[in-house]
Formats: sequence, structure tokens, C-alpha cells
Amino acid sequence: MDLSEMLAGTCPLREAGPQDHVDGVPARVVATPGSTQETSALLRACHAGGLAVVVRGHGTKLSWGRPPERLDVLLETTAMDGLVEHSRGDLIATAGAGMPLDRLGRLLAQGGHQLVLDDLVGTAAARTADAPDAPDADGGRTGSTLGGAVATNLCGPRRMWTGSVRDLVIGVRFVRADGTVAKAGGKVVKNVAGYDLAKLLTGSFGTLAVVTEVTVRLHPLPEAQRWVRMVVPPEALASVLGAAVHSQTVPQALEVRAVPGQAPEVAVLLGGTTGGVQARASRLVETLAPLLPQHRAAVRATEQAPGWWARPVDPEEGRPVLVRTTSRISGVGELVSSALDQGMTVTGSAGVGVLHALLPGDRAPEGARTSVDALRATSGRLGGSTVVLDAPPAVKADVDSWGPVPGLDLMRRVKNEFDPTRVLAPGRFVGGL
Repeated sequence: MDLSEMLAGTCPLREAGPQDHVDGVPARVVATPGSTQETSALLRACHAGGLAVVVRGHGTKLSWGRPPERLDVLLETTAMDGLVEHSRGDLIATAGAGMPLDRLGRLLAQGGHQLVLDDLVGTAAARTADAPDAPDADGGRTGSTLGGAVATNLCGPRRMWTGSVRDLVIGVRFVRADGTVAKAGGKVVKNVAGYDLAKLLTGSFGTLAVVTEVTVRLHPLPEAQRWVRMVVPPEALASVLGAAVHSQTVPQALEVRAVPGQAPEVAVLLGGTTGGVQARASRLVETLAPLLPQHRAAVRATEQAPGWWARPVDPEEGRPVLVRTTSRISGVGELVSSALDQGMTVTGSAGVGVLHALLPGDRAPEGARTSVDALRATSGRLGGSTVVLDAPPAVKADVDSWGPVPGLDLMRRVKNEFDPTRVLAPGRFVGGL
């Protein structure tokens, strides 16, 4: 039977084109369900027919992870893009998985709220806060969707303030591989009943279920923000980062940017009332300036974020080797130094020990493998890990993307419980899950 005939009546379908692939593996059909019920009908049919399904929002992170073992259906979430609820008194919101983070931010801002989630792959396209329903610059595909952020556990600079995506998601509606509809969590921040499946699904790369709605906790928009910025000699980096982390200025983010052959840059974000932010920024300048050779002239407070803020990957760079590497906070300076020794550019959250490192995409596979192995050894010794999120196909085929994974046997048992016939994104996640 023709695939379109097999799936007819479940949701809108179209034949896949050349652009409809996942890391080079072509799809046969693209499905665009507009609701949880249509998603359920689609997955029920795919499960019955033994079809492989990969979920796509805007596709900005679709090459992260490993290529799927097989692919029949690309399930697009873009039709499930509504703001279902914004409870201003409870500081929570529920939105469809296909909601663009950028648009969600504009809608929430109308009520003075924000989802503290930085989109690391969004573009710099101009958007206006007073036009919350305006389409995004290139047809709505300029950045991540809410579902994509949950699937990849997308975290940026302000993770230091409010935690990761796992800490912000308090409930999900999802569809299992056999079409069963389920919910996890609720609509209150302190809901602790039962197993926390929302956290389990976050960061699973769509291998356990298809998330159709997400409920998140919100924070008030700050009255003012200021960045304290400085260029730091490599030998002073560890002391500057340590002083910023342990200062009493309550930083919302502490970021470092290091390029081979250049002195690292550090930026600290402060937010709150106008007077409070100005006072804390001045106090932080006083704290950090004595640690630098140029003293006060080397540190400045500004209302302008650095151009590299929350942008580990420049869209103009093509497809580099993108690595997420972590360590305990006290080891960030050494981890940055190790990455620079391997010719990597580093951008990341020194305040939580999570960095992103880039190797040029033209690096030979064996050279990329050597660099990743060296960085992985350093991060492991410093209490962290190193994961290759993305790379050119030749490099990805030659490099161990995940490295050592504690609890892999347990993860396999979880996958087998959720998706025993391997319908959802087979092979995309750690250990071939």
C-alpha cells in the first residue's frame, strides 16, 4: 500500500521533497498534525505500519544528535503553535509544541512576563515587541520552537538564574509511539505527584514520545538590565570568573567568549530595578577591576549585550563541529584553556559550567576526533562531560558523539517501555536509542 494511503485521514500530508531530510536521511512523507488528536491518529497508523517517525519544528537543531537509522514520516509541529493559556497570576503558560520561542516571548511580554529561555540558534532578524502576532522574518522559521527546546534541553546564558529547561517545564501533553495520549505534571509550579515524566522527556531528542503541548513557569520582565563586560588575560580568567560567581551582586548570567589567539571576553548580566541594577553593576566593577592589569579601564557597565551573547554558532559559519562541554564551575578556566589548545572557539555559561565549543567544519575527521577526545578527557577529569551536538557528516561518522554514558542500560529499558518497536527517531539518541 502507498504510504499516503496508509496514513490518509490522520492529518494533512504531503510528499517529502529534497529539503525534507534528517541529517541526510530522506523522509518519504511530511505530516502536519494540527492537534494532539491528529498526532495520536498519525502515530497509531505509523505504529501499525512499522513506520519510523522523526519530529521537526523549525528544523534549526534537526542535525543535532545522530542520523536516524531509518525515516518514513517527518512529523511537523508547526500547526500546533497556539498560546493555550497565560495565567498571569500563577506565572505559568501553556503553548503548543510548534510555538516559536520568539513569538512566545512577545506574547508573554504583553503581561509583563517572560520564559527565561535563550534561543541559541535564533537569527538576529528584526522583531518588534509591539507586534506580537506578526510573522517571523522568514515565514516563522527563524529560531527554535518550544517543542524543539524541550526535545534538546536547549539552555543559554540565563540558565544560571532560573535553571535549565527541565527546571522551567512543569507539565506536558504528549503522544506515545502507539498513539496513546498522556499528560505529565500540571499547572502549578510545586506539582510533585507521581513520576516526573516531563523531565524525562526533556532532552530525549524525540525518542520517547511526541510532545504536543508544554506548560512552563514564567518570571517577571525586569525593569532594567545591564552587562558588565571586560577583556581578561588568560592567566586571570579563573580568578575573574570565580570572583564574579561568588560576588554578592546576584548575576543572572556569567558568560565567557574565547577565540584562539585572542584574550577571552567575559560578560555578566544583572537584572532588576533600575536603581538596584546600577548599584550592583558599580559594585561588580569595583570587585573585578583589581583582578585585571588595566584595572578600572578594563571593566565597563553597559546596557548593550555583546554581539556573541547566546550565539555559540554563527549562521554564516556553515556547519562546524559543535561541542557541548561541561565541568564543575571551578574548572571552567582550565576547560576553556583546553579548548583553545585544540583550536576551538568557546562561548558559554561559565556560571554553571556549561560551554559550547566550535571547530571549523573543514577540520579533517581524524583531527576533529583527536580534539574532541582531548577536550573530553579534560572535562571528565573536571567532573563534566563532552558531547558532539553537530558536525559535518564525515566528522560525525568518525567521532563518538556521546562519550561514556552512565546509566545507559537504564535508558535502554526506558526506551523499550515507551517505544518497543522503535517508531520514534530510532538511532538519534545516545547509545543508538
